[in-house]
Amino acid sequence: MPLEAGALSKACGAVGATGEIEIHSQLCRAQLGNFQQAVLGKQPILVACTQEAPLFSEIASEDNPEAQIAFTNIRERAGWSDNAGAATPKIAALLAEAALEMEPTPAVTLESKGVCLVYGRDERAIEAAKQLADRLEITVLLCAPGEIIPPGVMNVPIFQGTIADAKGHLGAFGITVTGYAAATPSSRGALSFEAPQNSAFSECDLILDMSGRQPLFSAHEKRDGYVYVDADDPVAVQKAIFGLADMVGEYDKPRYIRYDGDLCAHSRSGKTGCTRCLDVCPTSAITSAGDVVEIDPFICAGCGNCASVCPTGAATYQMPAGDGVLQRLRILLGSYRRAGGEDPILLMHDTRHGDEMIGLIARAGPGLPANVIPFALNEVTQIGLDALTAALAYGTSQICILVGPDKAGELTSVAEQIGLAETIMEGLGYGGGRVHIIDETDPDAVAARLAGLEARSPLPAGDFLPIGGKRERTMLALHQLHDRAPIPLDILPLPGGAPFGSVAVKTDGCTMCLACVGACPTGAIRDDQDRPWLGFNEDACVQCGLCRNTCPESVITLEPRLNFSEASRGTVTLNEEEPFNCIRCDKPFGVRSTIERIAEQLAGKHYMFASGPQADRIRMCDDCRVIAQFEAPDDPLKGKPRPAPRTTDDDLREREIEEARAKLLAERAKGEDGQPN
Repeated sequence: MPLEAGALSKACGAVGATGEIEIHSQLCRAQLGNFQQAVLGKQPILVACTQEAPLFSEIASEDNPEAQIAFTNIRERAGWSDNAGAATPKIAALLAEAALEMEPTPAVTLESKGVCLVYGRDERAIEAAKQLADRLEITVLLCAPGEIIPPGVMNVPIFQGTIADAKGHLGAFGITVTGYAAATPSSRGALSFEAPQNSAFSECDLILDMSGRQPLFSAHEKRDGYVYVDADDPVAVQKAIFGLADMVGEYDKPRYIRYDGDLCAHSRSGKTGCTRCLDVCPTSAITSAGDVVEIDPFICAGCGNCASVCPTGAATYQMPAGDGVLQRLRILLGSYRRAGGEDPILLMHDTRHGDEMIGLIARAGPGLPANVIPFALNEVTQIGLDALTAALAYGTSQICILVGPDKAGELTSVAEQIGLAETIMEGLGYGGGRVHIIDETDPDAVAARLAGLEARSPLPAGDFLPIGGKRERTMLALHQLHDRAPIPLDILPLPGGAPFGSVAVKTDGCTMCLACVGACPTGAIRDDQDRPWLGFNEDACVQCGLCRNTCPESVITLEPRLNFSEASRGTVTLNEEEPFNCIRCDKPFGVRSTIERIAEQLAGKHYMFASGPQADRIRMCDDCRVIAQFEAPDDPLKGKPRPAPRTTDDDLREREIEEARAKLLAERAKGEDGQPN
């Protein structure tokens, strides 16, 4: 592939001893010494080829184990192309992106002790179990077995039964079995079983499912430790056996999703709002837990659908962690533009199907066009509105999302995000049709789609820092697009379900109970502790509907839209009323219209407020109402006067008085001569 040292030096901002960077044409063989010399230095090393990565890593581990080495592929992704002569800006962009340091993804640990259940229906399950018995602790469970010849040696335990329920993950599966019975050791012509029992429960680390029945788990191919295989396909069976045989020990699995319950708009006080993540999770790793959701990191397969649709950023994808995707987009597209590249088209793809497809196009086809810049992701289903709008705001004219056959049924969330992005681009005057899904499995068809893309008008390139949470980053990108839009509408209508919009309140029916304030998860709806006031900040609203669902008067409506005006960043008044002053202490409390309405409906009409003093309590604050109640002569809670407390001194004093009285009476009873009268 042609590499121009001068152009790359300028694009990369790096020079060697001669004023230009040195191009290595046979670094993996004839010029291997150059790498060995570089690895002894203290600077991080980026090798722009992945062909001989194992060789370079081995040399580095021997010569300098502490060396920081990274690899990137500019050959299949740029240099091997019919347009290789114009690929210098793309090569510079790929190098700049690869040099960006990413925040590591946290991990969880799964442990398998090798306890494996083989679930089948005939002799093939027993045969598979025998092959695994030397490596794993095996149990065979046969569902609805026919006449099976008993094995000559019962070297694996055999049971019959049907799995009614299964849950768990690698190292912690739990199954409930109906019709559970052990095989009879004395079986002769055909395998027989003891008396069955229901609701038997067992645990295991691994499951090989050859039953031919419905898989035990949704999206079963994503459930670690569970292998579903067609028993009629001997090649697939042997591949499954080979894979399971070594699944003993501890495994680190990425914690794909970081969840912040404080930002979640799922529910409040038993009222349901947002269920987006629950609706799109293919593995059922997300469950409702009251006001929040729970995401099981051991079941999560890392598709990223939940992070894609989450409107608040409560669920964020961590591969890479933080704002790594948007940082990569900024560096990639900015470097491409500074190197002289024009009309960039971003090709988003996963690291499995996408890398293989790009390699085939480069080796056996025309290669990628010079302006098609590949952008690798762990999963294309992690793409959300923040990434799409950021890429467009950074200047890419079109986005192509390369989808593998394993993602055909999981594109609902991505399609929704694309539809929303297209609506915004259309509304701002940029025109739609800038985001494409490519799902062809033939490399020639993919190459033809990329080469046949119609040119679109270039987009103004911004260079903002993607700071803040998902919501803030998305708004930064949207404002960049709006500021330079052909049609800079201040109010852009959006379809229902969009995570942006306004809230309206019918003031004639609102009682200012403020239930909506307590329900709002983002603080978009606000109150004032000093007066009856209801405010709204549109920038914070995600249209979850919790305020509408909580309102007892049903006076709240939602309006999906994008508001680019300055007013959206401040707080506007939804409803405001005069407070009512307590008729006893003059302290403001409650809402005047509400207090007057209650007094009108109850005073003189309800037995508890029949008299004037009773009705006046309606117009008193909490403290005065209690005082007035206890001051009233008709206090229903009033009891007899409490007796005065007595002490020992009281008893002694009374004794002295009694003794003195008795003495006085005795003296009066005697005469003057001292004789009794």
